[in-house]
Amino acid sequence: MRLVIVESPAKAKTINKYLGSDFKVMASYGHVRDLLSRDGSVKPEENFAMTWQMSDRGKKCLQDITKQLKNCDELLLATDPDREGEAISWHIKEVLKENKKLNVPFKRIAFHEITKSAIKDAIAHPREIDDCLVDAYLTRRALDYLVGFTISPILWRKLPGSKSAGRVQSVALRIITDRESEIEAFEKKEYWSIEAMFEAPNKKLFAARLTHHKGKKLDKFDIKNEEDALSLKGELTEEFSVSNIDSKIVKRNPAPAFITSTLQQEASRKLGFSAKKTMQLAQSLYEGVDVGGETIALITYMRTDSINLSKDAVSKIRSVIRDKYGENFMPEKPRTYSTKVKNAQEAHEAIRPVDASILPESLSGKISADLMKLYSLIWKRAVASQMSSAEFNQVQVDISDKNKNIFRANGNTVVFDGFLKVYVEGKDDQDEDVEGLLPPLKVADITPVNKLESLQHFTTPPPRFSEASLVKKLEELGIGRPSTYATILQVLQDRGYVKLVKKFFIPEIRGRLVTSFLVNFFGRYLEYGFTADMEQFLDDISNGTKSRLDVLNGFWKEFHDSSDRMKDVKITDVINKLNESMTQFLFSDAGQISRQCPDCNEGELSLKIGRFGSFIGCSRYPECNFVRKLDSSPITDADASMLTASEYPKFLGMDDNTNEEVFLKKGPYGLYLEKNSKTQESENGAKKKKTAKPPRASVPKFVNPDQIDMKLAEFLFDLPKTIGHLDGNEIRIGIGRYGPYVLFKGKYVSIPKAEDILTITVEEAIELIRKKKID
Repeated sequence: MRLVIVESPAKAKTINKYLGSDFKVMASYGHVRDLLSRDGSVKPEENFAMTWQMSDRGKKCLQDITKQLKNCDELLLATDPDREGEAISWHIKEVLKENKKLNVPFKRIAFHEITKSAIKDAIAHPREIDDCLVDAYLTRRALDYLVGFTISPILWRKLPGSKSAGRVQSVALRIITDRESEIEAFEKKEYWSIEAMFEAPNKKLFAARLTHHKGKKLDKFDIKNEEDALSLKGELTEEFSVSNIDSKIVKRNPAPAFITSTLQQEASRKLGFSAKKTMQLAQSLYEGVDVGGETIALITYMRTDSINLSKDAVSKIRSVIRDKYGENFMPEKPRTYSTKVKNAQEAHEAIRPVDASILPESLSGKISADLMKLYSLIWKRAVASQMSSAEFNQVQVDISDKNKNIFRANGNTVVFDGFLKVYVEGKDDQDEDVEGLLPPLKVADITPVNKLESLQHFTTPPPRFSEASLVKKLEELGIGRPSTYATILQVLQDRGYVKLVKKFFIPEIRGRLVTSFLVNFFGRYLEYGFTADMEQFLDDISNGTKSRLDVLNGFWKEFHDSSDRMKDVKITDVINKLNESMTQFLFSDAGQISRQCPDCNEGELSLKIGRFGSFIGCSRYPECNFVRKLDSSPITDADASMLTASEYPKFLGMDDNTNEEVFLKKGPYGLYLEKNSKTQESENGAKKKKTAKPPRASVPKFVNPDQIDMKLAEFLFDLPKTIGHLDGNEIRIGIGRYGPYVLFKGKYVSIPKAEDILTITVEEAIELIRKKKID
C-alpha cells in the first residue's frame, strides 16, 4: 500500500479514481503548521531559526497520516508543484521525522494537471524534496515575519489607529496612494480640435480630424482655446478633395495562454471577478468539479508564471482548431512564446484546459455559471493562442484644400478574423480614437464638407487602479508573486487602508497616513526596486545561486538599525513629518495652501491623530475649537462635538431659479436643508430686511450626508411632487412620518425600500398602485 498526500479533499477525491486499491489518497488541508504568531518566532541571532506551531487541523491530519502509515510501505508527497507545495511536503516530512513516525521510504511527486496519465507519470518518476525551493520559502516567510513584527508595533505606537505593515502589502498600498497624489496634483490642460464630416462620392458620410494647417502639422496643444479654434475654423471655406490614400495589410498576433496574473486581469475586465474569486474558482476547476455525476479536473495548475504549453497540449489544441474552425485558422507551425514577466519562476505550463476537446458549450447546465464563465475564458484564450493571426486592412485618407489644410481619416477593416473569431484581449485604457469603416474613396475625389465643428478637450489625470491594472503594475515591477496578489488586495481592504469604489481602488485616510509614515521613516523598504530585488533574491535561492542566510543577513542588519532608530522618535516628530510631507493633501483649500486657522487667524493647523480617526485641528485648542474632518471614520467623544460644530451649516450652492443660498444644517431632530435669500440692496443702497420664513426640507435618515449635493437638495425641496398620471389622476410621491410613499386618489402606498424614492419611475409607481388595488 502506498500513501499519497495532497492539499485538498477535492483534489484527493479526483486523484483517488485514477489510482487502484494499492493506493490511499489523503488531504493535508494546506499547511499543517506555521510560524508561531508572536514576537521572537524568527531568531536572527540563531541563524534565523524559526519556531513553528501546529494548527489543530494540522495535528489531526498528522495523526491520521501516522495511523495510515502503519499499513503502508511508501509515502508519496504530491502537493502542488510550486514553492508553497514544496513547503507543505517539507513540513509534513519534518514533523513525521521529529516525532519519529517516518518509518517508510518517502518521495516527492509533482504534476501540473490532474489526469490519469500525468499522475501515473509522476509516480513513475519520483524525486527528492527540493531543498532550494524550501529555502526560498523559508526566506520569504522569515522576511515577511521580520518586517511585519518589527514595523507593525512601531506603527501602533507612533501612528495610533494603524493596523499593520507588510513587506509587499505596504508597497502595493504605496502604488495606490502615489497614484491618488498624482491625480490630486494633476492640472488639466485645455486644447481644441477641428473635426469634420465629409461626403464621399457614394453619398456616405465619414469623419476626419484636421491634422495640418497651411501645410504645418498640428500638435495636440496647438489650438489652445475657443478663440483659436473659431479663427482657424473660419479659414476652412475651400473645396476639399482626397489628396492621398495609404492602405496596408497589418497582422495582429494572439496573446499567449494565461498565467496567474493575466487570468486575474482578464477575469476582472471581462467577468467582473475579484482576484480572490478568480483563484477560488480556478482552484475548483483544477482539483475537479462534478460534471453530470463524474468528477473531472478541467484545467491545469493555476499558479504559474510560465506561458509555455506542452507538445501534447498544443497538438490537441491544433486538432480542435482544425475540426471546429478549419485549416486556415491554424498556423503552419505551432506558436511559441517567451515570457515578459520579471523574475518568472518555476517552469510550469501556462493555464489551459486539461482536454481542449471539452468545449465550453458542452458543460452548459452541468457546472455552475461562474465556473462555466471562467472555464470558457481559459479555453478560449488557450485555443486562440495557437490560432492564425488576424489580418486588417488599415487605411489612412488625407482630405485637403488648395491652402494645404489637411484632414485625416483612419479606417480599419478586418480582412481575416484569425484568432479574433475566438478571443479578443481586454484593455484597461481605451483608445481615444476609434477607427471605423471608410466608404470607397480614390485620390482626387471631391468630398464636400457636410459638417464642420470645433471641439473642446481637456487632458485627464491618470486613472485609479482597478484590480486588473494593479495586478498588471505589480507584475511589471516584479513585486510579489501572482499567487499572492489576491491575498494582498484583500488585506489592504480588510485593514481599512483602501476601498474599492466602482471597481477602482481609492486610498483611505488611514492608508495615506501609513504610507507617508513608512516612506518617511522606512523609505528604502518601500522602494519598488528594493522589493523587486528581494523577489529576485528569492528566485536566486530557488535556483541555488544564492544562500538563504546570505540574503537574510544582508537584509536584517540595515533593517534592524532603521527600526532601532525609531525608539527616539516621538509622536510629535511623526506628526510634524506628516504635516510637512502631506502639506498639499492636508492643508490645500481651493488650490491655496495655508496652515493659518480660518477661525481664530492666530493658531496653526495641524494633523491630529486619535485611535479612531484623523482630522485637522487648531494649535490653540481649547481656546479655538476649529476642526476639519478628513475621513468618515469615527472619532473620540471629545473630538465629536468640535466636528459637529464646525461641519454645519454646510453651504451646498445657489438655487438658480430663486437666487437663494442652499445650506445643509443640523437641528435637534436631525439634518435639514434651508434656503436663505442673499441680503439684497435697494436702489439707494439700503439693505432690505428678511421677513418670510426660509424654505426648509428634512433630510431622510436613509440619505448619507456626504452624498447630499444641489441635485439631491432640489429633489427634496420639491417633495411632495407629481411624477405622472394614471387614468387622468395625478401620481405623487413624498416622504411622510412613516417613510416614503406614493399618493394616488387620496390613498397612500408605501414605497418598500426607502432609497427607491430617489429613483422611482412612473411605471414602478403604477405597479405599486395596482398591487394595492386602488381603483
